[in-house]
Amino acid sequence: MNRLLMTAAAAAIALGAMSAQAAEKVNYLFPAPDFLPAFAPFQLAESKGYFDEAGLDVTFRTGKGGADVATQVAAGNVDMGGGMGDTAIIVRPNGLEVRGVALLGGKGLTQLAWRADSGITGPEDFKGKNIGVISFQDTAYYNLLGVLASVGLDKSDVSIQAVGAGGIIQLMIAGRLDAMSGVPEWVAAIEGAGVEIGQAPVDTIFPAMAQAIIASDKTIAERPEMVRGFVGAVLRAVRDIEADPAQAAKDFVAVVPQQTGKEAEIEAIMTAYANKVYPEGEGQPLGAFDPARIEAVQDFYVEAGIIQSPSPIDSLYTNEFVQ
Repeated sequence: MNRLLMTAAAAAIALGAMSAQAAEKVNYLFPAPDFLPAFAPFQLAESKGYFDEAGLDVTFRTGKGGADVATQVAAGNVDMGGGMGDTAIIVRPNGLEVRGVALLGGKGLTQLAWRADSGITGPEDFKGKNIGVISFQDTAYYNLLGVLASVGLDKSDVSIQAVGAGGIIQLMIAGRLDAMSGVPEWVAAIEGAGVEIGQAPVDTIFPAMAQAIIASDKTIAERPEMVRGFVGAVLRAVRDIEADPAQAAKDFVAVVPQQTGKEAEIEAIMTAYANKVYPEGEGQPLGAFDPARIEAVQDFYVEAGIIQSPSPIDSLYTNEFVQ
């Protein structure tokens, strides 16, 4: 009997070792700390076993912003990374051969928000106002330039201040900023401090895009099934958040220690993503890029001098991994 038990135990250990060995290792680089609510789909895909089901052993790492992520992905130092729908538009002319493989929502990530006591009712009232962005190399800043152009203004008509994420929240609460261009969680934090806010998604004015998963041309060519499995797992988690933001918030807080005790705030953020960012675009399934939107953004970036030359549209994305 002892021999049988030992044999069974050995077999179980061997089987477990074989299963672990079979899981394909994937290194994914975030542009910012991985405990942020924006990255909830990735944390939930991990905690719910969606990566395991896809045969992937995923390790998350944190980079130093979007430009660093694109550089590391292009160089092959990591397998994939986080960016925005416009990341490839910005970096590909610089020789970084990366493209979007999934878009996390059919709407834009960037939100415009303004203090209700600022006299602003919409972006046409931004002239002469103080507007915060995280940096002058961030998509939210480029999106703001597009919004200003759409209402007949440019950056000389407003005071744009690059103050970082914490600075935007603090200065909006203090009334030293009239408005901001940023992500849903910043809006939630400002409202959580009791400040009445007016807001509008940027994509109602300018064709902004959501977060994107980016990969190099080389990785896409050599490891397509890995990319497909990773994309499928993350999009499955996005659908979970859309279906039940409250439960998603509880699940997220349970696995991210930095968010302990913030359940109500996280639920508000998950609800904002579910309603304002994740919904599919017209004719575009979840995860898919719209080439017409990419072209419109690229045309504006060329005209505004943000990039010096355009890239072929089909070199900036692929929808082959979206189910």
